[in-house]
Amino acid sequence: MRVTAPISRLEEIETLAAAGADEIYCGVVPDEWIARFNSGAVNRRLFGNLRGLEALRDAIDRAHRHGRSLFLVLNAPHYGAAHQRALLDLAQRFRDFGGDAVIVADAGLIAELHERVEGLRVHLSSVAGCRNSAAVEFYRDLGVRRVILPRDVTVGEIAAICANAHDLEIEAFVLNDGCVFEEGLCHSIHLPAKLGGPICLDRRTPRYVGRHGRGIPERLGAELDANDADYRDWLWYRFGCGFATTAKGHPYGPCGLCAVPQLAAAGLASVKIAGRERSTAQKVASVRMVRAVVDRALRGEDREAVRRFAVSIRGVEERCRTGYMCYYPEVRAGVP
Repeated sequence: MRVTAPISRLEEIETLAAAGADEIYCGVVPDEWIARFNSGAVNRRLFGNLRGLEALRDAIDRAHRHGRSLFLVLNAPHYGAAHQRALLDLAQRFRDFGGDAVIVADAGLIAELHERVEGLRVHLSSVAGCRNSAAVEFYRDLGVRRVILPRDVTVGEIAAICANAHDLEIEAFVLNDGCVFEEGLCHSIHLPAKLGGPICLDRRTPRYVGRHGRGIPERLGAELDANDADYRDWLWYRFGCGFATTAKGHPYGPCGLCAVPQLAAAGLASVKIAGRERSTAQKVASVRMVRAVVDRALRGEDREAVRRFAVSIRGVEERCRTGYMCYYPEVRAGVP
């Protein structure tokens, strides 16, 4: 099982490799893309990208010097015809630079890449929403060599998918993707912070009325207020406990660390750390945290001992006990 980590700056490659990352992924926004489309949205992120093809070439060289693979993210759920033509050119350049794989969600683009960019390895983004072995077979036929699963696939389902994947690699999230909506189901709008930020944060204050504009019973109003308070707590936890870090720099928020022993036993090829736009310090702390748990699992330590270690790293066991912070809550509940 490998640890796959994000970068947005060239100097992070050496730093994250030293921290324990086995694979690196990044986005890039070429100048010609901005000039042609008046947009930086090559890969669902306006921020957290390398700027320009020379930086991408340099990133590949640096990663390879440290024995790491480098993947390029092209993962919007769909692209127009003109965008696809530009992405085919970008993918060809990436391949010629020696890049290792592209991460793609759009089935049409995957088919075009398989047909037109010979020798380029394609990984299926979690944005595609691949959740079962039949879907894995479909994408294998399109030329995909690795499938990145959405966060709502259970550990048991992951094990079944791995058992039927044969020569295909399977990857799953382990840390830092705290969005409320699972990737393939996200059709939200990410507004600038001054306009309220992502609308899935749902900062609205509800006002309840009965039919015909009448008031509601006091008891019902209290129950609705309590439900809204619970929902705000859930949002806070799911969005990384306010996007904060511990005193030691470990990121708060949902993760799948407790499930690492089960995922390793299932034959998972890689666990993925999200967060291209995060600071270098947060990325390093994330990689070290995941690396420590993965190494214990790969050494064959007792699953419960690994789980306790995973919970203890950040020193916030009370937040884990809320149940809001698990990608794979069935492991926390003790389900094999």
